[in-house]
Amino acid sequence: MSSTYAGGVTKIRPTTIAELDDALADCRRCPRLVEWREEVARKKRAAFKDETYWGRPVPGIGPADASMAIVGLAPAAHGGNRTGRMFTGDRSGDVLFQALYDVGLASQPTSVRKGDGLELYGTRITAPVHCAPPQNKPTPAERDACRPWLVRELELLKPRLKSVVVLGAFGWQALLPVLAQTWPVPKPAPKFGHGVEVVLGGELHLFGCYHVSQQNTFTGRLTPAMLRDVLARAASRAGLEVRNS
Repeated sequence: MSSTYAGGVTKIRPTTIAELDDALADCRRCPRLVEWREEVARKKRAAFKDETYWGRPVPGIGPADASMAIVGLAPAAHGGNRTGRMFTGDRSGDVLFQALYDVGLASQPTSVRKGDGLELYGTRITAPVHCAPPQNKPTPAERDACRPWLVRELELLKPRLKSVVVLGAFGWQALLPVLAQTWPVPKPAPKFGHGVEVVLGGELHLFGCYHVSQQNTFTGRLTPAMLRDVLARAASRAGLEVRNS
């Protein structure tokens, strides 16, 4: 499933998205993140005291033949780390999935738990860091240790992938070195900004979008209309049908 290349970093070699997701869920590379995610799963939040937390790395969600990807930051301690699904069970996810539903990329406007009927259309959601970090802040070393997972995921998606929406500057900075292994990234590297669109190799459309964190959505820095606009533009570039909201 994996091999090691220069610098001692493991290169991930699953041959399908399903194999990748299964292998990722068993990853224990980063001691600080392993300790934190498992501590949160043991102690729990009072509101979820009767639930069994996932407490492991959180794989991406969405079809293996997606033509559009959304890249976030990392799972939330009591969201993805609890439910085992990206952006599921927290306020950020509430905003994101409502917008995905509004533009026709999701079967329902909510994502509560695995098995709740949610289906994504032509879209896969992933992240540069797959474990919940303390204070939502992974270290550069943790980001780099997790990078091979995202590299392989995008390699597997490449035959159909036409657009990527990056939520936030951290995700943008983490993603560019990943993309550079498969697509030509210009130098100097393109800067993050909300609504920015960059075309890589004449085929991959990269979009910047403010993160759907409460810090942005509660203050109005990112409104539902702003989010829908970026998602709809990216979906159109990916050849996906867009619903007017």
